[in-house]
Parts: sequence; structure tokens; C-alpha cells
Amino acid sequence: MRAGVNAVTAALVVGVGIGLALTPDGRAWLARPTLLLGETANASATPSVPTGETSPSLMTALAPPALAAGALREKAAQGQLRIGVFGDSMADGVWTALYRDLRIHPGVTVTKFSEVSTGLSRYDYVNIQTKTAGQIAEEPIDAAVILFGTNDGQAIELDGVIHDFGSEEWKAAYARRIDDLVGLLRGQGIVVYWVGLPEMKRASFDEKMNLINEVVSSRMAALRVPFIETETLTRDAAGEYDAYLSDADTGRRRLMRLHDGIHMTMAGYIRIAEPVADRIRRDAGLERAAEPSDG
Repeated sequence: MRAGVNAVTAALVVGVGIGLALTPDGRAWLARPTLLLGETANASATPSVPTGETSPSLMTALAPPALAAGALREKAAQGQLRIGVFGDSMADGVWTALYRDLRIHPGVTVTKFSEVSTGLSRYDYVNIQTKTAGQIAEEPIDAAVILFGTNDGQAIELDGVIHDFGSEEWKAAYARRIDDLVGLLRGQGIVVYWVGLPEMKRASFDEKMNLINEVVSSRMAALRVPFIETETLTRDAAGEYDAYLSDADTGRRRLMRLHDGIHMTMAGYIRIAEPVADRIRRDAGLERAAEPSDG
């Protein structure tokens, strides 16, 4: 990684700030910044599935998926592999890093579908299921990289009942939304990759993110979706949060996290996106090329 990465980080942060100020959702977040930290206990609603029944989208998600390697290799062989990145502000950074890593491959495109302040808990704010359906209808893709969670440490409302964060009812509701989203994407023949949440600075917030990681990783195992965990990549040698971590190439300590202890610098996003890019390359049969310049 090079010093030029810092300039990209600054541009990314400034761009996000401008986006917040110029969009209705962004201004809404600025008026209620706790939404980003998952402290607002409002929620959302989707139809519940009666006991013993399975929703159509869940049935699709549970159906034996086409082998990711075969599906992506075929697309890459045809000279066009379209990758979409979905999620919240954390996913914005992952998109930047993946674009940097994969743009060098002919025919590979990486499109940003992520949006700040969104998540799977607050469908009254932005219904991710509806939003994603519209996005992939307008701009078809072959693979989806997903990272949600930093806004989801809050209650979920289903059928007028609020389920407190962390309760068994909350876990079931959150799992249902994960299944529905995966089912929607797979129903369109899209290969799914889910990125786990990194280590967080504040202990109470980290506990919430750990619980979300547990629910997500469990569903990914059940659905046979690749889950790329990032906690171990964002801890120091003692297994603790550290804003500065050793660079894999140089061994030097680099600033990986922003001051909020949640988001990352560009070097940090490159760190957690690298295994995602490697997995996509392997599945699609793409040769790993020399690291692109930051200029």
C-alpha cells in the first residue's frame, strides 16, 4: 500500500460528507446522527410467515445454489463480470477498495449500490428488500457483495410488535430479512458474498456487532453463502481493537480506523476487502495481477 492511499481516504470522507448534506436521507441522518450508531429504537415491518410455512424468497435462498465458481467463470469467460456492492456507509468503503483491486481485470465492473444510514432493522426508513429489487432490475449484476450491520443494533418492528435488539424474536426477524435478501438475489441468478463486521472500539457497540455477526454467519452457513469475516483482520496481535495495525506488505503500523472507532481509513478498507477480491478472483478464474497504482 502506498502513501497515496491517504489522499483517497480524504476524498472518500469528503465525498460522504457532501453526500449527507445534499440528499434527503443524508440530511435526515445529520438531524438524527444516533441512527448511524444503532441507538434509535424504531423499526420496520414485513409480513410474518405463519409457523410451519416458508416464504417464497426463503425457499429460493435455501434451494441448492449453482456453484459460484462455475457461474462466475462463465461470465468472466464471456468477457463481462458485473459486481455490485450493497450495504451501509461501511460498504461504501469496501466498494472503493474492490473497485481499486478489480478494475484492472478486463470486462469486470464494480458498481456501488450501498447507501449511508441504511440497514436491515429500519425498513420504515429504507426498505432494503424493495430498494435492492429496484436496483438489480435497473442495473443487472452477476455477483453481490453485502455488508450491513452498523445501523442495525436497534429494535425491529413486525406486525406492530417491537422486538428488542438481541432478543430471540429479534434474531429470528433479522435472520428472516437476511434470508429474504439472499433469496431475492439468488432468484435472479446472482452469486452472493457477505462481509462480516470488523472489530469495534467501543465495547458496548462491539458486543452488538458481535451478535449481528453471529446471526449473519449462521445464516450464511445455512444458505451456503461465502461469509468473509473481518474481525481477525482488524485486531492487533493481542486480539484487541487497535486503530493502527501492521501493514501486511511492509510490516509498518498504519492507521486503519477513523476517530469514531467504527469506520475505516482507505488502508483499512483495502485490508478487509482484499480477501473478498481474492475470493471473487478465485471463483471467476481471474489471475491476480500486480497491485494497481493509487494515482
